[in-house]
Amino acid sequence: MMKRVFLLFIGVILAFAGSAFSQDTIKIGEFGSLTGENASFGISQNNGVQMAVEEINAAGGVLGKKIDLISEDNQTKQGETTTIARKLISQDHVAAVIGEVASSKSLEAAPISQASKIPQIATAATNPKVTQTGNYIFRVCFTDDFQAVVIARFVLEKLHLKKVAFMTDVKQDYSVGLTNIAKDYLAKQGATIVKEQSYSSGDKDFRAQLTDIKSADPDVIIITGYYPEVSLIAKQARQFGIKAKLVGGDGWDGSSLISVGGKAIEGAYFSNHFSVEDKSPLVQDFVKKYKKKYNTVPDAFAALGYDAMKLLADAISRAGSTDPEKIRAAIQDTKNFPGVSGKITIGPDRNAQKSAVIITIKDAAYKYAETIEPQS
Repeated sequence: MMKRVFLLFIGVILAFAGSAFSQDTIKIGEFGSLTGENASFGISQNNGVQMAVEEINAAGGVLGKKIDLISEDNQTKQGETTTIARKLISQDHVAAVIGEVASSKSLEAAPISQASKIPQIATAATNPKVTQTGNYIFRVCFTDDFQAVVIARFVLEKLHLKKVAFMTDVKQDYSVGLTNIAKDYLAKQGATIVKEQSYSSGDKDFRAQLTDIKSADPDVIIITGYYPEVSLIAKQARQFGIKAKLVGGDGWDGSSLISVGGKAIEGAYFSNHFSVEDKSPLVQDFVKKYKKKYNTVPDAFAALGYDAMKLLADAISRAGSTDPEKIRAAIQDTKNFPGVSGKITIGPDRNAQKSAVIITIKDAAYKYAETIEPQS
């Protein structure tokens, strides 16, 4: 009996100590693909978030408390994020969640965050469905409604091409959504969709799809998937003698696009959130600090991870509290936040209102082409 009472007493003391310790920090959860096929995305996001946390804590933290970042790896596996989201909320008791780049993974976590009334900020998940989950789900990137139109407008207005073929990754909500919106816009503007082909994440051989596309002789192929497959599609397309311009979305922004795609990807274009060639002092300071810390140039996902954490810290400060409902309200009220990916205003639909950039690949490097603003 005495032993049980003693153990109970020790348990109460430890629980109190844990609670007291947690009061000195603000726990923030993060999930991303740190390993697996899309590891480039998750590593970049995590680098940006980590750098922001270090800067925030070095400046005294938020509300006098340091940020305690708990980062989890979903290994680019479908279903893994569900387990992670539950752990971060029910076991780690985070005040908010950041993640992630892939829309499909963000969509796994969103219902859990919403049901638990814990704010979630997606970094680069552009599928419109993400924030439609509920009023606790936000993003610091533009949506595919906007991005798809940016791609379509660029093809029509800048490249002046009207015979369009699509290649869509049917395993990714992001790719399917981007294709559907861009296709609808192009058709309404008088373009001709000459071919549509699909593939799945992880595929290596695209010869059957490209043979069919080549028969239609398109001016441009819009590939709406992620960089691992895009680089291979580009190589195989050129090997087949396909000369069509290659265009895509922000999912192209990955470490192996150029190293694998090589000369085949030269002259291609994709929409993105950020360019290291932006001359603004805010961007150039970020690029300088990032290169010093990680010995590499930041991509859009690093910038968006950094912005998500900085915006969240700003919201907690404005809320004056770590109460999730007050944090949610402060995120919703964000206006003209000075992010390195552009000024961020959170609209009533919880989406970031901002411009997009077009990147081209020239001399084995990403080069800024132009900025496209939302249509009025």
